[in-house]
Amino acid sequence: MTHSMTAFSRQQVSADWGSITWEIRSVNHRYLETSVRLPDSFRSLENAVRETLRKKLNRGKVECQLRYQFVEHQQSEINLDTDLVRKLIRANTELEQITGHSQHITSNELLKWPGVLKEAQFDTADIEKQALAAFNHALDEHITSRAREGEAMKGFIQQRLDSIAEIVVSIRAKLPQILMLQRQSLVAKITELKAEIEPMRLEQEVALLAQKADVDEELDRLDAHLIEVKRVLDTQGQKGRRLDFLMQELNREANTLSSKSIVIETTLDAVELKVLIEQMREQIQNIE
Repeated sequence: MTHSMTAFSRQQVSADWGSITWEIRSVNHRYLETSVRLPDSFRSLENAVRETLRKKLNRGKVECQLRYQFVEHQQSEINLDTDLVRKLIRANTELEQITGHSQHITSNELLKWPGVLKEAQFDTADIEKQALAAFNHALDEHITSRAREGEAMKGFIQQRLDSIAEIVVSIRAKLPQILMLQRQSLVAKITELKAEIEPMRLEQEVALLAQKADVDEELDRLDAHLIEVKRVLDTQGQKGRRLDFLMQELNREANTLSSKSIVIETTLDAVELKVLIEQMREQIQNIE
């Protein structure tokens, strides 16, 4: 299956302790480059997240971000450490007895004492487990999205491959007629100039013309490259770099066809080939 390197996925999980939201986005890149942004309370998950990305993705610049939010009603709950409050009051009473001075402590002062107000406690291990499960689900959706877009790219490329193959067949079919017309044109020019030329010399000129216009080798290589591109598209794993190299080879043959052209028809065919190859190359830049 062909995978794109460009995709976005989002996964949110809500529970009694709050909610977590994963966002994963990726764009094309020569290698795999990962960026993981986590809240401090989830920093312990970073190694697991990076390792999972390395196992499931091959190329692309990938950004992962986790957002964490407490449930509002739990943020407003007040948990009082009553044992600590009693100890503080007893300590204050003893201090009054020792010093002989009244040191009344207010409720506000008690609430400000460290540890009197306790934050709601949650099972951190369970929250991290749920966060990792949500990340894996988000990554699976991300990979599915990359595959879906990759298959669309594959269809686009195959259409261009078919168009190139049609042009190659057309050029092959036109070459004999082109050479015959060029021979007639050469004879007509000689006749017009009223120049005498030996039949042997005429055939030599025609042979040179045919040699210059001989693109059978280039057409054969084009056919071979088209077959290889289709084969690579149907393979598993990384294929973007290989396809990019094949686009360079196809473009090389198209340039040679253009340079060997002796009539406008084949020149236009070569231009159309280069347009199709460039369209494929742009798509292949995003293939993993």
